Amino acid sequence: MKNTVTLLHGDGGSYTDSLIKEVFYRNFDNELLISSMDAAVFKADKCNLAFTTDSFVVKPLVFRGGDIGKLAVCGTVNDLAAAGAKPLYLSCAVIIEEGFDIDLLTHIAQSMGDVCKKTGVSIITGDTKVVEKGSADGLYINTSGIGEVQQGYRPKQTAEEDRIIITGGIAEHGTTIAVERYGIHFDGKFQSDCMPLNGIVDKLKKHFESIKIMKDPTRGGLATALNELAEFAKMGIVIDEEAVPIKQEIKSVNELLGMDPLYLACEGRMIVVVEEKKCMEVLEDIRRIEGCENAAVIGSFSGSVMKNMVLMKTFIGGKRIIGPLEGTMLPRIC
Repeated sequence: MKNTVTLLHGDGGSYTDSLIKEVFYRNFDNELLISSMDAAVFKADKCNLAFTTDSFVVKPLVFRGGDIGKLAVCGTVNDLAAAGAKPLYLSCAVIIEEGFDIDLLTHIAQSMGDVCKKTGVSIITGDTKVVEKGSADGLYINTSGIGEVQQGYRPKQTAEEDRIIITGGIAEHGTTIAVERYGIHFDGKFQSDCMPLNGIVDKLKKHFESIKIMKDPTRGGLATALNELAEFAKMGIVIDEEAVPIKQEIKSVNELLGMDPLYLACEGRMIVVVEEKKCMEVLEDIRRIEGCENAAVIGSFSGSVMKNMVLMKTFIGGKRIIGPLEGTMLPRIC
């Protein structure tokens, strides 16, 4: 690992993984931390609780489809939802740069309140710090959340031929941030997919027995999330490039910018791993949910692929290894 922290360490890929494991896991060492994915799950009295935290440094602060406030609430709600939990309470801590516009701050707080009302969660504690002008880039937000794991849900060991579903088109958040940050004028109609996912999980309750695991593909995108799932399951994964839902406008912008949409963040999508025999039933129910009409089965777990490896069948009939994000793609996307 490098001797100094670089932007690579914040992209959610292999450098982030190394930083977490070599600095934080080594010093915070405990099984609950090391075995967790999007949220830590622990026993409390007669129920299981999920707990998660996230910090948001997105640039620009306001973008098509959302702003840093909406993103902060959705991000934490979605991490809880991916753990099978009903989100209950959030905290909100803000670091504000001197000179920040009060009207913009009010708009961002209103966005957070709107998502809380929509999802049924409450922000019940928080903290505010102001730093000198030039010591921060406008506004940073941290949200932590706690929720109750819903009855009947528990992560299960994956098996060969378990199917992988993505609940909608990929790379829409990351592409939107890139277009707005760099002032690119593009005619395509797209915006960030930023939205809460707890409603999706609520509607999948009847399928909890056949759902193995869930994960939201944020930093590092779909490719990095699939690698994390492969490592977690200690199995290989095969995905079909043609099956991955992606808007033509998103493809075009990424070709123009030389970026790979597989590695760009989604902020309103869930990966759902489900038993093969129940796959189409689960997919049909997901497609009935608003915002999930383009959900698709994109691949499966495979015993014929090397452990922890993600392999993609390409448009032209070949195969290529899809590793976690290695280089800089787009910093500060969430």
